[in-house]
Formats: sequence, C-alpha cells, structure tokens
Amino acid sequence: MSDSGFNSWEEKQFYNAYLTVWMALCLTLVLSLFLVMLDGVRRNGARLETECVAEIGLQSIMAEYHRELMRQYNLFAIDASYGTAFCSKTNVEAHLRKYLEKNLSYEDIFLSDFIYRDFLALHLERTELQKISILTDHAGGVFRRCAIEAIKDDVGLGLLEEIQEWLRIVKVNGLEEGRQEQIKSELDEEIDSYDGMEIEIEENVWETMYVDNPTRSLEEKRKEGILKLVVGEEEALSQKVLHTENLIGNRMRQDQINYGNMPQKEQTGMESLIEKFFFQEYLLCYMGRYGMPKDQGALSYQMEYVIAGNESDVDNLKSIANRICAIREVANALYLMSDEEKMTEIQVAAELVCTLITLPELTPLLEAVILLGWAYAESVYDVKSLLAGGKIPLLKDRDSWHYGLSAALGGDLKEDTQEGEGLCYEDYMRIFMMFMDIDVMTARAMDVVEADIRSTPGNALFRLDGCYEALEAYIHIGSSYGYEFEITRQKSYH
Repeated sequence: MSDSGFNSWEEKQFYNAYLTVWMALCLTLVLSLFLVMLDGVRRNGARLETECVAEIGLQSIMAEYHRELMRQYNLFAIDASYGTAFCSKTNVEAHLRKYLEKNLSYEDIFLSDFIYRDFLALHLERTELQKISILTDHAGGVFRRCAIEAIKDDVGLGLLEEIQEWLRIVKVNGLEEGRQEQIKSELDEEIDSYDGMEIEIEENVWETMYVDNPTRSLEEKRKEGILKLVVGEEEALSQKVLHTENLIGNRMRQDQINYGNMPQKEQTGMESLIEKFFFQEYLLCYMGRYGMPKDQGALSYQMEYVIAGNESDVDNLKSIANRICAIREVANALYLMSDEEKMTEIQVAAELVCTLITLPELTPLLEAVILLGWAYAESVYDVKSLLAGGKIPLLKDRDSWHYGLSAALGGDLKEDTQEGEGLCYEDYMRIFMMFMDIDVMTARAMDVVEADIRSTPGNALFRLDGCYEALEAYIHIGSSYGYEFEITRQKSYH
C-alpha cells in the first residue's frame, strides 16, 4: 500500500470524485442559503427604505405650510396653489412626487465617474392624495378646530362660567330686546300730539298749549349719531373698507369653493358650547378691534366686522356701539325703576312740567319719557366708558350710576369717563358672539383672515379653500428586482 493509503490508482480517483460531489452539494446549499438571505435583505431593505422615503416625503410636504398664515394667525396649512392662480391637489401631488423621487435616487450620492449598482433599485410608480382636509370644510368647522387648537392651552374654562352668568342676566332681564329707543320715539310722538292743542280755560275762552318735551335736548343729541357722542368725529376713526364679493364667505354662499373629503366628528351640545367659547377667544386674541386695531390688516376693527358684518370699519363700530347702547338703555331703565329715590325725582319733574302747562293727564306719559331719557343719557356715558377702556356692570347700582337727572336732561354728555368695575368692551363682544350663529361667525372670521393674507407681498391670490390641514397619501413604489410596495399614510398638523 502507498503512503496515501490508497490500494490503487482507481481507488484514489474514486475518492477524489466523492469529495468533488460533496463540495458541489455543500456549495449549492450554502449558495442557495446565501441567495435567499440576500433576497431577504434586499426585500426588507427595500421595504424599510420605502417607509423611510414615504415618511420623509410627507414630512417635507407638511413643512411647506403657509408662512404668513402661521405668522399672523398661528394656523398651519399647506397652500395648494403655492402662490399661483391654480389651486389643486395635483400641485401637492407634484411636490410629493418630487420629494419621493429625489430620496429614491442615488445620483447625488455618488460621483458621476463612479460606477455603482443600486442594490435596491427602487423607483416611484404612482402617488396620489386620496383624502384631504381643507380649512373651509364642514362650513368652516376645520378652521374652527385649528383655531381652537391654537388657543385652548392659553384660556381657562372659568371664563366660560362667567360668560354663561352674563348671558343668564341678559336673558332674564330682556336686555337683548333693545326696544327702548322705539318705545321712547312712540312716547315722544304722543307728547308732540299735545303740542299746539287748543284747550278751553274758561267758557268760550280757548288757549293754545305748547308742550316742551323735557328730553328734547337728548333727542337732538341722539340724532347726531352714537359715534359722535362717544368717540368724537368719525374722520378720526379707521376708514378702511373690506370688499367681500371675492372673499371666502361669499364664495361659500355661492358654492364656488374647493371641498375636501375627510370626515369630522359630530359634537354634543356641551362640546359645541365649549368650541364656540374657545373659538371666540381665539378671534379676540388674534384679531384687531377698536382700542387695539390691527393697523396692517385689511380692516382695523376686525372683531366688529365678525359681529356686525358691514364692509367698513366705521359702520361696524357704529353697529356695535348702538347695540351696546341698546343693552345699556334697558339695563339702566330697569335700575331707575327699582330706585325709589330716583323715581321720586322723575315724578316731581313730570308733575312740575304738567303743572306749568296745566295738563295733569300727561304726568304718566312724561314720567316714562323722562325715565327713558335719563336711561339713554347714562347709556351714552356707559358706551363712551367702554370704548375708552373702562368697565361697566350689566346691572348698575347706586354706586355705579353716573348722571344726575338735571345733567342728563340738559344733554351735556361730554364728561370724562372713569375706569369703573364690571364688564369691559371685550366682554360685551363675548356676549354678542354667544348669541351669534357659529357658521356666520366663522365665515366672517375667514373673510378677515383671507383678506389679511392677500394684503401681504406674494399672496394676492391666496384662498382659504386651498389650504390643506390634513391629507392621506397613497404611495406605490416598485423595484427592478420585482418587488412592489404600497403605503397609505395620513398626516395632519394636529
């Protein structure tokens, strides 16, 4: 036997062939395992890269929020027009496609003269925005929700309890009815009907009686207009005018807006009340008003527009001032009727006038006229105080009453105001907004926002119904190795 242990040459060849087959089988198994593992690595790596690229692309889209909208109103939304006249989700899809393709490409990673092979070989097949949520959806409900998210951490619900108490007082006492001016006008007409009346003072002796209405000076003042009485000349006020024909509120009424397709949760009664409270606090925080005007805005007195809905600052302020004055007239008349001392003053004044004109039957009528005139004079002072930054309680007492009867009937309503205690101008606005329809208030608020953004450089074509607050994207990515991945993701600012 040779040193190799083989008896013959044939045995040696047989043994070598055995090893070759064994090695071939082992290499086949190892190579198969390696290829399976390589395919798994490639597949899982491709899936991971697909998810990462999709996340990066969507985050990049959300980072394109409108900067001016965020700066002025702390609202985050994508402007689907990107500053152009064409507002469509296809613009957002094009931006998303660009980000996805850029992140799937390796061309910028390697040098141009470097030969490489993409291990994953992924490419974008298709991307589509399946769902979008626009700020104007659900009659502005999305806009309200975003506004509430921006303010709710800064406002406590204790204020809501105060507002509810104010509303209770207003409703119980009928302060919102505001019919005192009409009643006063009817009483004045009745008194005037006695003016020039022929009465018989002796048999066949007639005399013409002239009735001088003790509140005539006050009525002359009323005709000048509330703004002249409480702030002076209207020329000193903001003269801005908002043309609403092309704004979102009018487009919504004519159904000329874009719509999203994301559902919104239905709310209970209490949730609606809380939503309304937070929304109006948001408006008071971010919009201008008399005393704190937004000089760079399309309107300076924006809150007055939200409540009154007129196109000019002057008309809106006039509307609010008249409305506050109407509330104050009712409240002040109620106080006068509850104060025995002041009612005695009114009766004495009325009896004196009737004695002079020898018409005692006019006493009750004159008492009512004097009472309403006194209440109006006090109301003018109240409105003036509120616009000057003071406070006035909903229901007055002897300590908070200002005018005496003679001063009030004299018609000199130019006295300086005092700070006082009670409700401020903003608080009366809170009461008015609580009585408003939430959709009307929202539409006017969106008018203001849209007009303000349009007045800034580069945003002349801005539309709130082109602002996406949330989206759902479908992304289909393929690979040259035969893999396909589909991802559906939602992104929102809240």
